[in-house]
Amino acid sequence: MSRSTLKTSAINAEIRKAQAAAAGPAAPAGKKATGKDKPAAAAPKGAGEIRIIGGAWKRTRLPVAQRPGLRPTPDRVRETLFNWLGQDLSGWRCLDAFAGTGALGFEAASRGAASVQLVESDAALVAQLHTLQQRLQAGAVRVQRGDGLAALQQAAPASLDLVLLDPPFGNGDLFGKALQAAARAVAADGHVYLEAPRAWADEELAASGLAVHRYLKAGAVHAHLLRRVPAAA
Repeated sequence: MSRSTLKTSAINAEIRKAQAAAAGPAAPAGKKATGKDKPAAAAPKGAGEIRIIGGAWKRTRLPVAQRPGLRPTPDRVRETLFNWLGQDLSGWRCLDAFAGTGALGFEAASRGAASVQLVESDAALVAQLHTLQQRLQAGAVRVQRGDGLAALQQAAPASLDLVLLDPPFGNGDLFGKALQAAARAVAADGHVYLEAPRAWADEELAASGLAVHRYLKAGAVHAHLLRRVPAAA
């Protein structure tokens, strides 16, 4: 059995343990469950797995919780993105503002990023991200429960090499604000990745000082790699 398979088994066992604990003790035999017997919070149910494409944790599978609106970045899109960025991200400072499963952020860490901040608002997903961080012994990864837009706005100007933006597709107002905050936080030679339900043109991005560097459409996903527009001399 490979090392990555052993790690995946340990991760899945930990999540099953957390789900069992969240569900609470079973009702005694012969006793019907009542409203008072319901657990305080439902644990996330499994909805499959995704895999890390490359780097130190290549082929490691990550569980995907069944949560409303959760939409992991497809393998093909992540593979293309990190081909665009280059396989080695050694020393990079990254922020995954709407982490979800953490696939993008853990992929960056797997490829050598010096620091990866995962920001997620869903408490169940945050718990799962913590479990993955511990099981992978991902020292460069920091998990934070909070608002992704606020985290971007609080980041120091030009302090990041890579900003990963994959907001909920149903919240259209969030995209423009996140892009403006990302443009401020990313270094002059850095990158902003945007995953959206439609293509963004340079004319729309001009307000945030960004432009399309690479673009891919895969099914319903529109993937953009953006760069800052150089200031006029």
